[in-house]
Amino acid sequence: MQIKRIIAALALLLILTDASAQAFLRGLGQSAKSRLKDKVENKVDRTVDEVADEILDGKKSENETKQKQVVEEKEVDATTSATQQQPKPKKKAEGEAVKSDFVPGTIVIFEDNLKGEQLGEFPSKWDLLSNNAEVAMMDGKMAIRFEHGSYTEITPLLEDGNKKYLPEVYTLELDFFVTGDEDHTSAYHLLLKPDGDAYDSEIIFGRDNIHWNIKHPTSEDPVEGSTTLENIVEKESWNHFALSFNKRALKVYVNGRRFINIPNAKAMDWFSIVTEFWEDHIDYITNVRLAKGAVQLYDRNAQSMTAVEKAMAETGKFVTNNILFETGKADLKAESMEEIQKVADYMKKNPSVRFEVQGHTDNQGSDAINDPLSQKRAEAIVKALVGMGVDEWNLRAVGKGSHEPVADNKTDEGRAKNRRVEFIKK
Repeated sequence: MQIKRIIAALALLLILTDASAQAFLRGLGQSAKSRLKDKVENKVDRTVDEVADEILDGKKSENETKQKQVVEEKEVDATTSATQQQPKPKKKAEGEAVKSDFVPGTIVIFEDNLKGEQLGEFPSKWDLLSNNAEVAMMDGKMAIRFEHGSYTEITPLLEDGNKKYLPEVYTLELDFFVTGDEDHTSAYHLLLKPDGDAYDSEIIFGRDNIHWNIKHPTSEDPVEGSTTLENIVEKESWNHFALSFNKRALKVYVNGRRFINIPNAKAMDWFSIVTEFWEDHIDYITNVRLAKGAVQLYDRNAQSMTAVEKAMAETGKFVTNNILFETGKADLKAESMEEIQKVADYMKKNPSVRFEVQGHTDNQGSDAINDPLSQKRAEAIVKALVGMGVDEWNLRAVGKGSHEPVADNKTDEGRAKNRRVEFIKK
């Protein structure tokens, strides 16, 4: 208020110093002069208030800007610090990793991503069992489109027409498209088929649910069940299906999360894919991949799978560079016996399986030397296995010489890889 009075007095003084204003004031009475003074003071009050508000608002804006800058600087510092420190990601919820334990097989038996196929034609790597299907483009991917009608069924077309191609350990994967239409009643059926038997193990998956009806190896009653895929399957999008079978254990995953875990399922020989739909609903699949190898077989009474067991389960053979011989001879070095013992332990656990023991050399020296040397070395390993309790009838020694290299013989590293022993299931 004191500031306002000072400004008002200055304003009056300026007015009174003006000649025309002084003449005007002399013509006014005391009452008019008093009203003029009040009017001037009110005008000054408003002006001062406006100026003060502008100043205060300016200060407030300046303070807010400074505070924002401080916050931004802190966020930058925090980001920089986090980047420099590279903290470990948060630990997954307990059980989450177990729900996502899928490991794809390593040896491909059948694979189709539709690359090079002609749109509108039947996919060349498949055989048609019912109705119709064709190659189409869907959401940026080449795919197999299941045509209008009921119960379209397709199966891989293998050159020899073999219908017993599913190994005892394998994975099967594919991408499937899900429409956002709530009235879409179609579903994808994966049929795991026994050779010459009409009853299949079946897994049905689609927009909202997954169902299964799996044959048991010893019981007439199948293993049945169902669960929701809500918040797992993405609508109007591609989704991923994966299956793992290891001797007896069957596991199924959708978009990386496990939904089926059956410890005892009957082994099947081949598979087909079926869709059922009505009206204008169309279904699509792509990126089908069948491969040897699977998620490790769980046995609470067994120790972890050894390297030999894992290799045999995934590829049907065990390859090692740890079996060594005296230079140019077929005499085993003492440090080789530990590796041979691991192989012997596996073979004794599988007494009904026959094995080929292959000796391989690098290309140093002639075939006339390497071929008989590799044969003698393979025979020396067979003799050592028999001495450890393996049935000799299950073993066959084969010398391969340098004829099947797995690496470049021009380098020391490559030659070391080529000097190897392979134990192959037969």
